[in-house]
Amino acid sequence: MATIQDKLKAFASTTEQVGGQGALSQEELKKKNAVADYSMVAFSLAGKDYAIDIMKVKERAKAGNFTYVPNSLPFVLGVYNLRGDIIPVIDLRLFFNIEMPPREDGHLENMLIVVVGEQTFGVVVDEIDRVVNIQKSSIQPPHPLFGDINIKYIYGVVESDSNLYVLLDIDRIFGVRSPDEEKELADSAKAQMVQRQIEEMQMNVPAASAAPNVVSEGSAPLPAAKKPAAAPKPAPAAAQKQAAPAAPKAEAASEADLKFIADSLQSLTKFSASPLNSGWMQKRYTEWKKEKGQNKTQLQNESDAQSFLKPFYSECTDDWWSEDYAEAIGKALPDNAAKNIVLWNPGCAKGYEAYSLACILKKRYPGAHIRIYAHDTDLLSVSNAPLLPVSSSAAKSWYASYLSTTVTGETTFDKDIKDMIMFEYHDIANTNSLPDIDIIFARDILSFLPEASQKTIIGDFKEKLKGNGIVIVGSNEDISSYGFKKKLQGNIAVYGK
Repeated sequence: MATIQDKLKAFASTTEQVGGQGALSQEELKKKNAVADYSMVAFSLAGKDYAIDIMKVKERAKAGNFTYVPNSLPFVLGVYNLRGDIIPVIDLRLFFNIEMPPREDGHLENMLIVVVGEQTFGVVVDEIDRVVNIQKSSIQPPHPLFGDINIKYIYGVVESDSNLYVLLDIDRIFGVRSPDEEKELADSAKAQMVQRQIEEMQMNVPAASAAPNVVSEGSAPLPAAKKPAAAPKPAPAAAQKQAAPAAPKAEAASEADLKFIADSLQSLTKFSASPLNSGWMQKRYTEWKKEKGQNKTQLQNESDAQSFLKPFYSECTDDWWSEDYAEAIGKALPDNAAKNIVLWNPGCAKGYEAYSLACILKKRYPGAHIRIYAHDTDLLSVSNAPLLPVSSSAAKSWYASYLSTTVTGETTFDKDIKDMIMFEYHDIANTNSLPDIDIIFARDILSFLPEASQKTIIGDFKEKLKGNGIVIVGSNEDISSYGFKKKLQGNIAVYGK
């Protein structure tokens, strides 16, 4: 494994090859390393000083004319051939939404080659300065008032030679969880499991205490309970009052039954019961008991789980939208006179949602430039979405004015609609490096993520959403308990900050 000294020498070597700026002499290296235990590569973005841990930096380079990758995010410049290895290249200025002058053709960019996990990336910056050696103990936590860069991407800040450097967390930028974060997620899941087991055990205590005393072999006999004096025969009203404690036992049994169903849904379909959908779960459980009978509610297989979840899914899921539903969504969208409208559609699947939204947005905001980021982890669906054929029934419906016919006679969406949508394979549980968003349309997808991920992603929603932006989630999901304000537009629930 490379040491800091090896990295210093390697970086100094590539610095000399590129132009010599920032190279350190051996005497300077020895002097710096005498008191320093941490080295970082300093660079600038929009006139401000930043740095990256040198152990993440492989080398520096100057390059241009990157090979463009269709349907990539705006900050991805393309790919670059690094001595036979094809690596993706991102522009850190675009990643952090920092304004920059137009890029000139043939211009060579300053680029740091970084290694994150087992992957190599090119990171374009303004100017690469030098290697700065510091004591790790001098790194201070970031202040929440940093304006240019989201605080979650900052490892810390440090002063050296009268310069204040913002030290970036390159792992977080590229969506890699730290060992501490992985441990925290694992501990959270384990704690939830233990808590669930404790609650189930507690629910069984009343039944156990009502049972006759059972003495295991070799144990001391339990003391006999004192019998109360004989009481007069209760009147009918008193008898009813005496029988009342049976209700809490039945309620506890129902809660335990619902927990078993929730566990089964998690294991069979990855559906996570949480505050996001707790209202629907309670309602559905009541319906399920009536359908199946009191003692036949448990889910035995995936077919049972899908039957339980069938009413959960939003209207027109995985299909072309009805005209009534399209009109309802259109009316729920806010007034917006902006020239650019950005919509995020995580969980776009085969593309029915994204195309329907594109048509609605074109009608709702006729003078705006519209961009839809359509993301999903189903690589096959996302790859085929740009070529999604339109059924004959849909072609005769409200979609008709947004369609065209190919030379082969196939009906498809016209170029204006297709150009609005960027289909991309993307796991929203990782870093969401998107511009500020006007509309987030994420129906039903959150409930199929772990509860810890639900909280993280809803936090991302709040961070990315503009002040007048809205979020639309599944018809049986509710994010009002996560700090969003809920408002009904017709029969569509709309959430804002």
